[in-house]
Amino acid sequence: MKRDELTRYLDGLLDAGRWRDYCPNGLQVEGRPEIERVVAGVSASAALIEAAIERNADAILVHHGWFWRGEDARIVGIRRKRLHLLLAHEINLIAYHLPLDSHAELGNNAQLAGQLDWRVDGRFGEQDIGWFGHLAVPTTLGELAKYVSRRLQRAPLVIGETSCTISRIAWCSGAAQNLFEQAIALGVDAYLSGEISEQTVHLARESGTAFIAAGHHASERYGVRALAEHLAEHCGLHCEFVDLDNPV
Repeated sequence: MKRDELTRYLDGLLDAGRWRDYCPNGLQVEGRPEIERVVAGVSASAALIEAAIERNADAILVHHGWFWRGEDARIVGIRRKRLHLLLAHEINLIAYHLPLDSHAELGNNAQLAGQLDWRVDGRFGEQDIGWFGHLAVPTTLGELAKYVSRRLQRAPLVIGETSCTISRIAWCSGAAQNLFEQAIALGVDAYLSGEISEQTVHLARESGTAFIAAGHHASERYGVRALAEHLAEHCGLHCEFVDLDNPV
């Protein structure tokens, strides 16, 4: 498949042009014009690039790419080493951030709901990035934490009374602890995101709304994996998801 054809397809599928984001979405580094093999992963780290080289990949597809707003724009040190690996092997780097968080079927939040068997009732927050819904069967916070740990293969950090009943829940993958107050206003029993901040603990204790920090990587591995599977099925590409360990 031609690179430009693939990126046009992905841009349309994820409606990439409508998002106000912190980084460019779509093709970030241009490689060879023909794509047959794709390696997918959460973040465009040197380890993922090396995995792509080992697999003779033509493109890398990630959720966390490069060129973030506010970063030092110089190509030096670690950035230079990463970019050199890509350019030396003519590998394309394709990244989708908020578009991949939000997609109704393939997105991180949709896939997270599927992994945890949660029912979706609606969305909230700026650009409707947060999701809310309810559990198929109400349970205690303690039991929910154990279930999240099993399903995401990472023990979450939980703030709240473990004996309290959880029925209504809101969530947003990654570093979305800033949506917690909006989730509280929805009247949910708990909010799940990837990361937690110091002030989040106080908000949880004072509001009575539980907070579950399930891990940034752990909560965002499912969207890019689903997108890779979609490309394999609909575009005939050889796609492999490489899940590199990340405890955060």
